[in-house]
Amino acid sequence: MGRVLTIELTSEQRTELQHQYRTGNSHAFRQRCRMVLLKAEGLKTREICRLVEINSQQQVNGWIHRYKDLYTTQGINVLHNQVGQGRKRTFDAAAEEELIRKIVGQERQKLAKAKTILEEKLGKQFHLKTLQNFLKVLGADIND
Repeated sequence: MGRVLTIELTSEQRTELQHQYRTGNSHAFRQRCRMVLLKAEGLKTREICRLVEINSQQQVNGWIHRYKDLYTTQGINVLHNQVGQGRKRTFDAAAEEELIRKIVGQERQKLAKAKTILEEKLGKQFHLKTLQNFLKVLGADIND
């Protein structure tokens, strides 16, 4: 049997984690706050995995270690995703919006054709649904 991972929280840390667990913006962040709180209550990692619906004990222990090691320097922010994590956006709205609007406007009856032209001009492959979703976010009506 390996070492048992434990964590002790000050009352300020516990209050902050409870507040962020209730009000945090992302589900993943709230889930990580809950993991730390549950571990501080003495629950085993296996039980925490079951309660927060995560299959990986390594993932839970990783976030607990990260909180323990970095809280003094970075605070609760250690439980947020770091900049650059996650999937990158397909389109850069600031740089490509004008071109996309122009080509879609020219090919408004055939969005699939606009997609083909955009793939050539932008030098990247993407799904038609990705283009439709991007246009929806821009507020462009693709059925004009």
